Amino acid sequence: MFTTRSPLSEIAVTCGSYGDGATYEDPRRERSLDVKFQHLGRVSALALAGALALTACGSDDNSDSTAASSGSGSSAASGDCPSGTLNAEGSSAQQNAMGAWIKAYQSQCSGTTINYNPTGSGAGVTAFIGAREPLVGSDSALKPDEKTQADARCKTGKAIDLPMVIGPIAVAYNVKGVDDLQLSASTVAKIFAGTVKTWDDAAIKAENPSAKLPSTPIQTIHRSDASGTTDNFTKWLAAAAPSDWTYANDKQWKAPGGQGAAKSAGVADAVANGDGTIGYVEYSFVQSASLKAAKISNDGKNFVELTPANASTAVESAKPADGATGNDLALKLDYATTAANAYPIVLVTYEITCEKGLSAGDAKFVKSFLSYTSGDGQSQLTPDLGYAPLPASIQAKVKTAVAAIS
Repeated sequence: MFTTRSPLSEIAVTCGSYGDGATYEDPRRERSLDVKFQHLGRVSALALAGALALTACGSDDNSDSTAASSGSGSSAASGDCPSGTLNAEGSSAQQNAMGAWIKAYQSQCSGTTINYNPTGSGAGVTAFIGAREPLVGSDSALKPDEKTQADARCKTGKAIDLPMVIGPIAVAYNVKGVDDLQLSASTVAKIFAGTVKTWDDAAIKAENPSAKLPSTPIQTIHRSDASGTTDNFTKWLAAAAPSDWTYANDKQWKAPGGQGAAKSAGVADAVANGDGTIGYVEYSFVQSASLKAAKISNDGKNFVELTPANASTAVESAKPADGATGNDLALKLDYATTAANAYPIVLVTYEITCEKGLSAGDAKFVKSFLSYTSGDGQSQLTPDLGYAPLPASIQAKVKTAVAAIS
């Protein structure tokens, strides 16, 4: 929808010229105007201080919205450029990707502004169903009840899930004296279920025979808000360690104990600022915060390093999700894979929109922007941002689906 933003919720920051006079809103800002720089956690503070140096203001954490205003520039490669403002929200996992995409897209299209607010996957889906936004991001495809409501919101068409970003989920840790760590799915499940309580537990020692593991108590960090990252992480636990993980997978954390932190940046802050901490967070935040990530094994034998390439290998075997038809491209990931070089804890962020049923202006803007993100924009998902591009077979289907938006 074409709306203006409240000045109380978003702060525009000029990052200098892109060569066309454009400004770019630094998303490394806390949502609340009452939060001062010195009160932020170490990771958020570093992110704020270094924002201008990261990807020309295109890389960020998930503290506030991502926005860019274009000046003059050439037309987008796919279709005519729209004009006006596109507001979108949702997944915090893809905010760094959105920052890079918005910058590049608006260097090609004049007269446009895109605002992306990383409210979280759950909030994004709610906003879409309520017709508050024409485009949202979610780290989980629409569930059956959500799909029914989203279809009703689209009125003359159907809501579609379009996979756009592959984001590995890291098991990030901060343990003094431990620079390398490998963990099986079973051990990770026991840690987050609270049955493995100290870093020198026999289960961890068995998988790290050469590590000097302290007796430090384990402090688990989980998302406190509704999160597709939590949904994907717990889906992996349920698939790869079913006897050790007995809690439901959901966007809300279900296991008792541990410390909750809001959004991806909050988890990264909590892990970085603690001792004996361990949490699950998207790889892009591990990169920006210089956190350590464990190698992961589904079978207790083949420990796989987290790299974008290894994550992409895991996604290549994905199948269409149950109930996904036509241009609804929701995927069913194989979280229990034991394939060589397949890092199993991955999420796919979906852009959710209406195939038909948006206003003419919104449909043109959404189609133009997603044509870029599913095409040339995939080359923006570089390893230093912590993402992996879509496998070619999936990318082709996404481009076809985007072309059908009207």
